[in-house]
Amino acid sequence: MDLTARLADLDARIADAAGTAGRDPSEITRIVVTKFHPASLVTDLHALGVRDVGENRQQELSAKHAELAALPGLTWHFIGQLQTKKARAVRVAAQAVHSVDRDRVADALHAADPDGDPLDVLLQLNLTDDPGRGGVAPGRLEALATHVLQACPSLRVRGVMAVAPLEESPAAAFARVAAASDDLRRLIPDARWISAGMSGDFVDAIAAGATHLRIGTAITGPRPDRG
Repeated sequence: MDLTARLADLDARIADAAGTAGRDPSEITRIVVTKFHPASLVTDLHALGVRDVGENRQQELSAKHAELAALPGLTWHFIGQLQTKKARAVRVAAQAVHSVDRDRVADALHAADPDGDPLDVLLQLNLTDDPGRGGVAPGRLEALATHVLQACPSLRVRGVMAVAPLEESPAAAFARVAAASDDLRRLIPDARWISAGMSGDFVDAIAAGATHLRIGTAITGPRPDRG
């Protein structure tokens, strides 16, 4: 299939999954992840109506954002692990950051533009027992959210993000994400975003209430050979 067909097929599958879950597909944002693909792919996607694009690496985000500045209506989502030294560059280019997992990351994003327009952020959960993985432990979610609320007024906490671990069924993992989302909304009632689900597990994510899907290869095709 070509890009047009892959996008249409994916959107049909999202609609089917939403219908099965008793949800309105219009409440689900499909973010196309263009990691390692050229900026020209984003131009092609934009021509097909795509407006939400995700990047994992600050260098790619910054380069594509600059090259495609003339494309109207694009929302750039930064979804990779964020080093504090790159927070300023990410804040310049992204309208949403899905990977706030430490006080220091939130502080760096806030310090990058403390008086600017609010930056939408999601608090990333670590669903494993490995502290080296990105994300905050679910038991520390409230503490992180409280810190952002109190110390980072230029950040707007919109919800939670997580990646389902390979060693756990996606349905079980996303059920834990939904529970964490409920916990967060007791502190921040309008933090309703749930960024969960990728090409291989988005159906389970939709069933668990995901509002934002991070879809790469199912739409873009295989990533280019990096040599």
